[in-house]
Amino acid sequence: MANPTRWATDTGPEHSQWYVDRFRRLAAEGADLAGEARLVDTLVQPGSRILDAGSGTGRVGAALVERGHTVIGVDADPVLVEAARADHPGLRSLVADLAELDLPAMGEVEPFDAAVLAGNVLAFVAVGTEPEVLRRIAGHLRPDGVLAVGFGTERGYPLTAFDADAAAAGLRLEHRFATWDLRPWRDDAPFAVSVLRRPAD
Repeated sequence: MANPTRWATDTGPEHSQWYVDRFRRLAAEGADLAGEARLVDTLVQPGSRILDAGSGTGRVGAALVERGHTVIGVDADPVLVEAARADHPGLRSLVADLAELDLPAMGEVEPFDAAVLAGNVLAFVAVGTEPEVLRRIAGHLRPDGVLAVGFGTERGYPLTAFDADAAAAGLRLEHRFATWDLRPWRDDAPFAVSVLRRPAD
């Protein structure tokens, strides 16, 4: 990676394992961990090909696999990817920096019908790489492909910057909500879920 992610620089050395343990505990307790996946599932046709960008422990991607989709998960943290491979063998999980994403070079040449950036991923990429991350993900979508993105609005990446970067990446904003369960957007919402599309023409 040319620049370390904020996930690596802004957290301690034990953070990744803590994160793995946390989500394993939540799953064991029966917590609902599939909210993002439910939304993405409504945006695509059955049996779609989906990129889980910043896939972490694989919880979103695995829920989409359970719904019949083909999912490739990508994360820069090898600890999280190792956990995803162990816990969700039906999900292909790869180690890669989203700012350098080139899945055809890793054997995944087919474009994606959709991509999802859940779990504040854009708040954890390396500072200043957000435009390139969006450009790379857009480049992996087929024409008319959709991207769902969620992140906290007070985590250092203003929505105005996100909207400009998404437009520069060739993505068109279609919807915005305050939560993954589609509560109405308001300007003072602490979280934003944006649905964007790569135009077909």
